[in-house]
Amino acid sequence: MLAVVGVLGFSFKAILIKLAYAWTPIDALTLLTLRMIYSAPCFALMAWWAAGRGGAPTIGRKDWIVLAWLGFIGYYVASLLDFIGLEYITAALERLILFLYPTLVVLLSAALFRQRISGRIMGALALSYAGILLVFLFDLNFAGTARALWIGSGLVFGGAFCYALYLIGCGPIIVRLGSLRFIAWAMLISSAFVFAQFLATRPIEALAAPSSIQVLSVAMALFSTVLPTFFIAEAIKRIGANRTSLIGSLGPVFTIALGYWILGEPVHATQMIGVALVLIGVTLVTLRPKAASLAA
Repeated sequence: MLAVVGVLGFSFKAILIKLAYAWTPIDALTLLTLRMIYSAPCFALMAWWAAGRGGAPTIGRKDWIVLAWLGFIGYYVASLLDFIGLEYITAALERLILFLYPTLVVLLSAALFRQRISGRIMGALALSYAGILLVFLFDLNFAGTARALWIGSGLVFGGAFCYALYLIGCGPIIVRLGSLRFIAWAMLISSAFVFAQFLATRPIEALAAPSSIQVLSVAMALFSTVLPTFFIAEAIKRIGANRTSLIGSLGPVFTIALGYWILGEPVHATQMIGVALVLIGVTLVTLRPKAASLAA
């Protein structure tokens, strides 16, 4: 249940972003800043609580450098690209493209660490990207303009690529600091980057958005950022990364259903075939033969 609710919370983020764009003329950076303003105090509390637990190691200079890099690439750049991308494409396509991150982890690991890609993984990658191509072509024919679709898809794919880089680099420091403490500090550091960019490029008055946008931002911060992060971490602790990752496959399905119900986004049989191909491919990439471990 923790995993299901956590996945649902993360899936709802794109819906809230699309609602904000529909309700008022607000740019991606301002909306992301509002999300961070409301979520940062929660992560600060989480960092304080995690540090106070017995046996918590000291965060050294090298740890801070790694945290700064991972917070920058994983939650600042990736999130900003995602928020901007949603100005151009549907929530359903955005979630599917983001869901490709395990395949990008495999490809980056092969390129950076010369890890061999088996025939099974190659087939899984082919299925995943064939599914994305099918959904992309569906959206190309039925939604928006070709230019907007290319721009939005490219931005979200860039976000997924940055998140894959983050996953490749976060393993050792998570082992050292613990998952909750690491996530709290990575999110706080990414918040600092977001705030710095906002203050350098926007007037502070831009944060005085309508009350409806403030409510959406609070919901995004609590129910699509803080609580899902905690729930997923607790789910992994109880049932393991493998089972939690399988439940994570519900994410695109949740987003497509919510997009249809709340945003009125179209759902077609061709689109669902593409979704199925992506889910099968990513699941095959995530699972190791005769093992129960998460590829990322």
